[in-house]
Amino acid sequence: MSVKELSKENFDNEIAEGVAAIDFWAPWCGPCKMIAPLIDELSQEMPDIKFAKVNIDDNQEIAVKYNVMSIPTVIVFKDGKPVSSTVGVASKKALKDKIENA
Repeated sequence: MSVKELSKENFDNEIAEGVAAIDFWAPWCGPCKMIAPLIDELSQEMPDIKFAKVNIDDNQEIAVKYNVMSIPTVIVFKDGKPVSSTVGVASKKALKDKIENA
């Protein structure tokens, strides 16, 4: 499954059901560029999970709502509620473990 780009128009609908891993990022963020390939790989390996990205420059309201202070931040949602988060660059295994334990 591909990684979808979310905005305020579709964010709530996309996280409403099931488990979703959302990568909060910005184009100018070096560490964000390091974690992006891991998110892409996990989206292929975990087809039952929704993977998406939120550009914080374009969607500041969403970042503020979920207290995203540093990027990259990956928040795992279950049925619309945040259940865990990872701030900074993490290993693929660490990200996968967080998502699987949601």
